Amino acid sequence: MGKRLEGRVAIITGAGQGIGRAIAMRFADEGAKVVVVDIAEAAAHSAVADILGKGGDALVAPCDVTKRDQVNALIQKVLDTYGQIDILGNNAGITRDARLIKMTEEDFDCVIDVNLKGAFNMAQAVAGPMIERGYGRIISTASVVALYGNFGQSNYVATKAGLIGMTRVWARELGPKGITANAVAPGFIETDMIKTVPEKVINSIIERTPARRLGTPDDIANAYLFLASDEASYVNGAVLSVDGGLVV
Repeated sequence: MGKRLEGRVAIITGAGQGIGRAIAMRFADEGAKVVVVDIAEAAAHSAVADILGKGGDALVAPCDVTKRDQVNALIQKVLDTYGQIDILGNNAGITRDARLIKMTEEDFDCVIDVNLKGAFNMAQAVAGPMIERGYGRIISTASVVALYGNFGQSNYVATKAGLIGMTRVWARELGPKGITANAVAPGFIETDMIKTVPEKVINSIIERTPARRLGTPDDIANAYLFLASDEASYVNGAVLSVDGGLVV
């Protein structure tokens, strides 16, 4: 069996670290040309160096997904370099946690801007080139918390639930053009984002998870790979939970 993403060009946002980096590496291993997008330039360069070191093809693309001019410049750079865009991984995300009565307007707006508006900006920017070619995969990182809420995360949960809603709209609008749109809803994954969570909270999450462990970035990357591959050509508008059974 050949590499599953041979000849494909994939843009992954938030690809400098954590889940995004794992997705970028997995896609490169499967033959994709990977555009590593991250606001942290050093992290983006590091991820690209790892891909090139393994014989893959990758492009560094520092970008703030909340800025339309930067997003448009990014898309033009990718088209100039590779001539096509096949896959978008909407993975960039931040948290600014606080209870409802304590959350500042700035922290609310900031999370909405990156997680929701940023994903919209990227999807809108790639839609045109994908429609022209009659092919595309848009995959967005939602979250298990979008499905049942989470204490202290009004802003984050709103963005992840919003991503699921937008994914279903895009599935309807773009499906007739040969483009699928799906979301992955990770459970609690071992990344830097979870390092701020107290150990007793982590232990209680593991106890509530039938698989009895936290997820790994590779668990999410594998789900992304399936949705990006030709094997998922009839999967559209779906939310794939990768959470060890946490919401069962």
